[in-house]
Amino acid sequence: MSGVWIYSENAAIAAQLVAPARELAGSGHSVCAVVLDQQAAEGLLTYDLHTIYKLAGDASWPESYATGIAGLADKEKPDIVLIGGTLRGKDLAAKVAAKLGAGLVSDAFAVRRSGDGIETDRLMYGGLAVCTEVTLPTALVTIPPHCFEAPATAPALAPKIMEVQVQTDGSIQVGAVCPIERQGADISCADKIVSIGRGIARQADVELARQLAEALGAELGCTRGIAEDYHWLPVERYIGLSGQKVKPSLYLSLGISGQVQHVAGIRDSKIIVAVDKNEDAPIFAAADYGIVGDLYEVAPLLAQAITNAKAK
Repeated sequence: MSGVWIYSENAAIAAQLVAPARELAGSGHSVCAVVLDQQAAEGLLTYDLHTIYKLAGDASWPESYATGIAGLADKEKPDIVLIGGTLRGKDLAAKVAAKLGAGLVSDAFAVRRSGDGIETDRLMYGGLAVCTEVTLPTALVTIPPHCFEAPATAPALAPKIMEVQVQTDGSIQVGAVCPIERQGADISCADKIVSIGRGIARQADVELARQLAEALGAELGCTRGIAEDYHWLPVERYIGLSGQKVKPSLYLSLGISGQVQHVAGIRDSKIIVAVDKNEDAPIFAAADYGIVGDLYEVAPLLAQAITNAKAK
């Protein structure tokens, strides 16, 4: 069966992959999902899928299922396999591609058919350039979280769950699991974000941004320097090329110059508002609205104006 497959060990990301998969499939191909347990299978029953392959193996960890997924793909011959671009997803994608001898594109933000091949776009050089590549089927493509919205849960057909017994890799052993203790919400999912950069002179002044974020109902983010050099905020709040990629409806930056590594992490924001005293700061080129001014004066005024507007 040719068609488009989706896979992610994260249920929310798997749902996001349905939208590009359906567009790639069109009317001539089917869309199928690969899952590792019954709960994940049932979570996808409300989406427009043809088949949900529930893999049955004797391993507990997603890392062990590369051989099983490769074997099933070799049998069913999908044209494209879209994989959620988590750390686990990219690790599994590389192993599956190697076992199939197939092409792999990582972190693509656009995928389309081009003749007999699969054409993808991904960012290069910190977002300065877009690399377009064509891969022949079977093509594996990892897609970062939040590139697409999950479609409406109104399937035109009822997906069927097919359990498939597969071989797993018994050499992978997990000795211990140490959960990451996050402080606050996951900013990659935040609808509004106030973010600070080196324009903040002292750690105590982070409170200015925090007050503005509270007035907006926003999460607090930062640049790499604030998190990794100064340690003023947890590293999971660092936004940029090697940090979090965010897609809020509103992104408000305070004292951020806007180097390309940071802009790569915010480029999908719906509205970007920048506050910086340097009128030539690169952030203004990426912003929809800009305020040239001292953040120490602007941030309290914005917070007060928002609070007053809410009180009316």
